[in-house]
Amino acid sequence: MAVALKSGKNLASKTASRHRRQLRGRKNVFGSVERPRMVVTRSAKHVFVQVIDDTAGHTLVSASSMEPELRGMEADKTAKAARVGTLVGERAKAAGIEKVVFDRAGNKYHGRIAALADAAREAGLDF
Repeated sequence: MAVALKSGKNLASKTASRHRRQLRGRKNVFGSVERPRMVVTRSAKHVFVQVIDDTAGHTLVSASSMEPELRGMEADKTAKAARVGTLVGERAKAAGIEKVVFDRAGNKYHGRIAALADAAREAGLDF
């Protein structure tokens, strides 16, 4: 049961490439009650993470770099992404979630995405 995404015909080439990677990955990644989907959304300045149960369509846990404690943090974007990974790992453990499926949403596993994933693993999430 995959999520329907638009084809993205009129996008710029970099965005279209990410969109194609997202479509390829979404065919195989699906969050269940036992293993919810941890999706990472990245913008130019911020990073957002949600742990989603796709069967019910509910967000179980979320964290972002726009939270008040992280907005004032004097660090680079990679360090903030790592802190968001730690936050989402702690919140997921508190909610009783230990295993997740990692959905990088077409972003390359590099830089901020990799830092976030490593920090979430260190916080106790298994993926």
